[in-house]
Amino acid sequence: MQQITPAQVTAWALSQSARPVLLDVREGWEVQTASVKAPAELDWVHMPMQTIPARLSELDRSRPVACLCHHGSRSMQVAAFLAQQGFEVANVAGGIHAWSAQVDPAVPVY
Repeated sequence: MQQITPAQVTAWALSQSARPVLLDVREGWEVQTASVKAPAELDWVHMPMQTIPARLSELDRSRPVACLCHHGSRSMQVAAFLAQQGFEVANVAGGIHAWSAQVDPAVPVY
């Protein structure tokens, strides 16, 4: 599984053969507290970590997935699970916290 920084997300998306998904696995309250503006090169999808096994059919295996959470731990677990299910995945190291520092300082840190 590939590790990418928030600053690398756009370049990673452009290098994919299919339009990728930025999968935000945080809880709903976290998304309301701080959310990213996904680069135009990919689609943002919100699925809390605990819902992913039941909602797996909503994800297209032909599209690469970059997983995002608060600091990178939950997204790493989800990325490992998705890789086992046959998805091409990357983990956004440092999560939305690093996104605020590297990409968009307007994203609140919590």
